[in-house]
Amino acid sequence: MENTSTAISERVSILDQIPLLDSPSPSSVPSVNTIPVTLHINGTEYNLQIDPCVTLLDVLREYTGLTGTKKGCDHGQCGACTILVDGYRINSCLTLAVSYDGEQITTIEGLAEGEDLHPVQEAFLDHDAFQCGYCTPGQIMSAVGLLLEGHAKTDADIREQMSGNICRCGAYANIFAAVRQVCDNEQNSNGNASVQQ
Repeated sequence: MENTSTAISERVSILDQIPLLDSPSPSSVPSVNTIPVTLHINGTEYNLQIDPCVTLLDVLREYTGLTGTKKGCDHGQCGACTILVDGYRINSCLTLAVSYDGEQITTIEGLAEGEDLHPVQEAFLDHDAFQCGYCTPGQIMSAVGLLLEGHAKTDADIREQMSGNICRCGAYANIFAAVRQVCDNEQNSNGNASVQQ
């Protein structure tokens, strides 16, 4: 029979890898296992020294302090970590930060311009499209992405394009209404017909 006390004491906890508040930032400590990466996030350049295996989500949250992007499932199945890279949606929990060296990254913190909210953020407020709010940053980023990608032609398109974002509270009807409002406003401002049902 295995000695469980020995097995437990040899395990490494994730807590052992979190930097202490008074210790230097992990991005400023050179190591043989790290490489330099420059990330352009919300218009700010971050010159980081990171392990090549660190996900973009962890870099956003732990290295830059941008905690609006949420860690939900950590398997790319819930959409809570959705961000934009060069205007396209990605799940930041599934991507390595080193892959985006030099790319333009937008997180939920980068959508508003000063006090002026992005139209999708306004629509989410107008339609009360959230409950607990945990999935909301990913939902908003996915909605902005589908608008930029031009994929929202019909109601079915909106539902399909937003299907990768899970709301455990079940606020889907209000989320859909918010996205539909922005799609209609965009299409009307472009002189097109509203989204087809």
